[in-house]
Amino acid sequence: MSFRLCKYEEIMRIGSSFAVALLTFVLCGSIHASSSTVATLADQAVNGSADTSAEAVRQLRQLGPAGLNGLFAAYSPEISDFRMNGKAGPKWDKIAAAIDAVAMQKDAFASQLYWYTDLETAKKAAKESNKPVLTLRLLGNLNEEFSCANSRLFRSLLYSNAEISKYLRENYILHWRSVRPAPRITIDFGDGRKIERTVTGNSIHYILNDEGRVIDALPGLYSPAGFLIYLTQSKRVNDAIDGKDAYVQDVAVRRYRKLSFDRLRDKREKVGRLARIETKSDNPGSVITATSDAFAAAPRAATKMVSTDEISLLRVYDTFSYFVPAFDFTDWEKMASVYSPHPVLDEASTSFVRRQTAKTGISDAEFEKMMFRLRGFVGLDTTRNDFIYHMELYSWLSEAQSTDLETLNSRVYADIFKTPDSDKWLGLYSTDVYTALDGNGIVK
Repeated sequence: MSFRLCKYEEIMRIGSSFAVALLTFVLCGSIHASSSTVATLADQAVNGSADTSAEAVRQLRQLGPAGLNGLFAAYSPEISDFRMNGKAGPKWDKIAAAIDAVAMQKDAFASQLYWYTDLETAKKAAKESNKPVLTLRLLGNLNEEFSCANSRLFRSLLYSNAEISKYLRENYILHWRSVRPAPRITIDFGDGRKIERTVTGNSIHYILNDEGRVIDALPGLYSPAGFLIYLTQSKRVNDAIDGKDAYVQDVAVRRYRKLSFDRLRDKREKVGRLARIETKSDNPGSVITATSDAFAAAPRAATKMVSTDEISLLRVYDTFSYFVPAFDFTDWEKMASVYSPHPVLDEASTSFVRRQTAKTGISDAEFEKMMFRLRGFVGLDTTRNDFIYHMELYSWLSEAQSTDLETLNSRVYADIFKTPDSDKWLGLYSTDVYTALDGNGIVK
């Protein structure tokens, strides 16, 4: 076992106990444990007493991805068996709980992804590994069953996808942070049957370089193929700007976002024509073409030392108020049928969904019908997110002189997801609605 040592004075106070030494070194800095140590901790995490298990899980968590990989190595047969038949038991419950606790993600057996929950620590890991950061903001917690609907779909359709999982493990540092709890509702039928769901909430992925600069922002759910495209593109941008000064980074990132915006705008107009979407405006007979204001172009001879000149070339604008109200649900389905028609969900994700729904007694025919509708929903969400929210985010990011992630995220939740920090009820309660219940239905 090799260590990156803490201050000498602190080391001298450490006792001879292996467990105490391991704990102290983990708290002081990074640790690289031998495979035998990781294997011992993996065994204790599942087979030890409650206290021993909790301590082993905590130490595996501190080891980072290596600790999670140790659990996968130790319980590979059990994980493979569960993936194939979905049958749980007391031992599997302990294995799954240990994996989720180390990964900080619910159902991490399907993704093998390690998530940081402190952004500064994630950025440090990104700098050490020369990788970008994928940071998720969500309602609820990613390591809990009842996080918001978007994040649950990420776990089942994106993170479990074999290609995406591999790409993320090899190319990204992962982080998540909860914006606020996800509201839940229980429908009690009075005979022992209940349905429990979350009722609102959206999630967004931000892609950052190791300094925290926002490269891209992906609002809501995407198809696996669409999600992977943005991950790949942003990784290339991250690699290109690594080590460059702030000005060069800023111009390069703005250029990437402008190119992405232009690509989406062109596709949106082309898809609108192909889908024969008609405007619901003053000219109802016309096929929709998204209006775009021309962006200001600086003189070609402008010196690149003047950042306002070059950056002005990269600004993007669009009239979203024209485009959004002009569509009804049927129109969006037509657009999705052209832009993202029933995205492919790989075998790993399909098996994940089948395991989750197996205990409902769903038949094969019902399952296929459900999956067909699910693919349609994913395609529709991908289309809406790219053609409206993603483009709007590109405009925001191009207009801003500097981008503070927390400020941007607050704006996203307020103006895109319509759940501002100021609304503690997330739009689910209104003072002008009477329910004929004591306290108008508010319990506390």
